[in-house]
Amino acid sequence: MGRERTARSGLETELAKHKGIEIHGGNIRIVFMWRRIRCRESLGLPVTKANIKHAALLRSAIIHDIKTGRFEYGRHFPESKHAHNYSNSVDERLSVLLTRYKPLKAVDITPMTEEKYGYALDICADLLGQERLVGILMPADIQRLRTQLIATRAPSTANHYLATFAGFLSWCESNKFCQEGLASACVRFAMTDREPDPLTKEEFNLLISKGCLHIQDVAAVTLAVYTGLRPGELCALAVEDIDLVKGQIHVTRAITASGTFKIPKTGKPRTVLLMPPAIDACKELLKLVAGTQKRDIQVYMNRHESRYEAVTPLISPITQARKTVINHWFIPTSWNTKWGAIQKRAGIRPRRPYQTRHTYACWCLTARGNIAFIAKQMGHKDFTMLVEVYAKWMDDESNDELTRIWSNLK
Repeated sequence: MGRERTARSGLETELAKHKGIEIHGGNIRIVFMWRRIRCRESLGLPVTKANIKHAALLRSAIIHDIKTGRFEYGRHFPESKHAHNYSNSVDERLSVLLTRYKPLKAVDITPMTEEKYGYALDICADLLGQERLVGILMPADIQRLRTQLIATRAPSTANHYLATFAGFLSWCESNKFCQEGLASACVRFAMTDREPDPLTKEEFNLLISKGCLHIQDVAAVTLAVYTGLRPGELCALAVEDIDLVKGQIHVTRAITASGTFKIPKTGKPRTVLLMPPAIDACKELLKLVAGTQKRDIQVYMNRHESRYEAVTPLISPITQARKTVINHWFIPTSWNTKWGAIQKRAGIRPRRPYQTRHTYACWCLTARGNIAFIAKQMGHKDFTMLVEVYAKWMDDESNDELTRIWSNLK
């Protein structure tokens, strides 16, 4: 009896020396934290001093693997009921997985978009901690990230970062690097809808008569208002895109803030039919660049596909330049600066350059234009967006609409 008591006391003393070792069901069990979960695994070994020491060494090895990100549950506990759930799961640090993910994502996007995505991913990773183990990230961590992003950024910017990071987390989830539900925690911030703020006819006339100091500016502003081109599309226009015989423009490219060319936003070229003011504007612009040398440009379709073109800039800074070294093309930021100066001289309320596109849509709709035709002119996939964004202008004539329909039916 005394001998058994002594042996039991010796085992208890040995157990007290080692953290995370306990007795369960007559066998030794080790306890450790992994991914913020308390894990308990029986080793199936009887309780002896030698086995307790063996269990302590095993637990130390597991803790080391967890800290270094090399822990594999199924390798240490192949017979465990948890092994199946975690058999393909390996802890990796955020920086390591981002390095692996970026080239895979880049396959489907252009280099310009890749740079933008990479910046967004790095910002999110810095806020979370580049060396964080992805496997232990919780929805609460993503919620904290949202709070940090919105603290110093506009909702639109924060939403771009969240959308980009959600794509990365979805990839992590599908490859069992993290728990499910993290991507869905990247909830976007609600944004106040920015209603179109179109120019009035009086404001447009002031822009032309007082704001523009050069015939090129008059023609460019007129073309923007009467075609609804996006600023990047307007700046990327070439002489070769204009067909005065058919009265149309072929929109096949856009230019980015970095000065690189890409295909239009929808990914498809489109043809815009021209109203008389737009045709006159094109004629003036063609006169200004008559005899100008063609420029070789590269237009990106995606990361691995691009086309080379030799085209003549239609709206070029060189036309008005006083400097000897100047860009051959306006980019959206330089056009924004010029547009701001034109508005200031005209004395009208300042607007973003994109409002010329809204002006085109609103003017066409208040003139009772066919919404399917207007949507096609603007490059929309269908007229759903047109109805959602410009409903106010479509309803302006609703009181007279029934009378018009009845008149046509008769």
